[in-house]
Amino acid sequence: MKTVGELALLVCLIVACFNGRGQSQRLPQPQQSQVPCFYIFGDSLVDNGNNNGMVTLARANYRPYGIDFLGGTTGRFTNGRTFVDALAQLMGFTRYILPYSRARGPELLRGTNYASGASGIREETGDNLGAHTSMNGQVANFANTVVQMRRFFRGDTNALGSYLSKCIFYCGLGSNDYLNNYFMPSFYTTSSDFTTNAYAAALIQDYTRQLTQLHSLGARKVIVTAVGPIGCIPYQLARYHSNSSRCNEDINKAITLFNTELRKVVDRFNGGQLPGAKFVYLDSYKSSMDLYQNGSANGFEVIDKGCCGVGRNNGQITCLPLQQPCTDRRKYLFWDAFHPTELANILFAQSAYGSQAYTYPINIQQLSSL
Repeated sequence: MKTVGELALLVCLIVACFNGRGQSQRLPQPQQSQVPCFYIFGDSLVDNGNNNGMVTLARANYRPYGIDFLGGTTGRFTNGRTFVDALAQLMGFTRYILPYSRARGPELLRGTNYASGASGIREETGDNLGAHTSMNGQVANFANTVVQMRRFFRGDTNALGSYLSKCIFYCGLGSNDYLNNYFMPSFYTTSSDFTTNAYAAALIQDYTRQLTQLHSLGARKVIVTAVGPIGCIPYQLARYHSNSSRCNEDINKAITLFNTELRKVVDRFNGGQLPGAKFVYLDSYKSSMDLYQNGSANGFEVIDKGCCGVGRNNGQITCLPLQQPCTDRRKYLFWDAFHPTELANILFAQSAYGSQAYTYPINIQQLSSL
């Protein structure tokens, strides 16, 4: 039976989900963090500044990125909070998780964000944009973090393992393996080297190895996200003219192959393949598609154009330095050619945290309490 506090939080989540406030959206917060730490692996959807010092086109450390973020421009690829920012708040964290590029000392115990814009599961993914940290590199960075954390536990690996087993790990990779790899034949050969089925299988093989490495380093409570419907983002809508759909269905069908196999990986991990593992599959494809198809229910008036960008659908070139974005970000589903607005990120986080509409086999609130 839920406590009064839990019921109140659930009501707040439901009300906020259908009455978003965009730039000033507030999130209900538990009185204390439900887990001791939060470790984040991913790409530009959740990068919060790791690419700032890199020689790459995949950077967002300039205005108007962060125009609605309390800390200003930080390297987040949106106007305000990212999905993991909102999720951390829902889990009770009172301060944002620091990027790996800045996290030091005791801060590592609270969690670290290793995500890097343009990164993917495959090592070469995103090379067309410049420097980045692939998932292989992010796992290696976490291994380095574990080594540093041992001194806080006086070398007691059992105590450190027990601590990490209570933490939440978020892994959101795969989008760039399609956007900045498979569906970019002018730069990569993967579309001629692999069929869509074979490519999905190759990604799953690599990702399974990477997630297994995280488990060996102490990860137990892990969220893995499906790849969203990137055939519907302004960048793709600006490049393709489909006949029967608003989206590029060839891309979406290829992504669905990967997502279907990723859910099977979660079943295998939870079924005993990784001892003590508790994985949650986050169906961000379905949640994104639902928001895309029913945007008006949440106040979105523009679902096919970026709030900031250049060219058709504001998606041919992403948001430029000092460019003037749309005035009311609450009405836009997409911030730029690739990334959701803060309000969309908040709605995604609320649905993933407090309901099972898009999570399997349990939601993130339930995962936190295990």
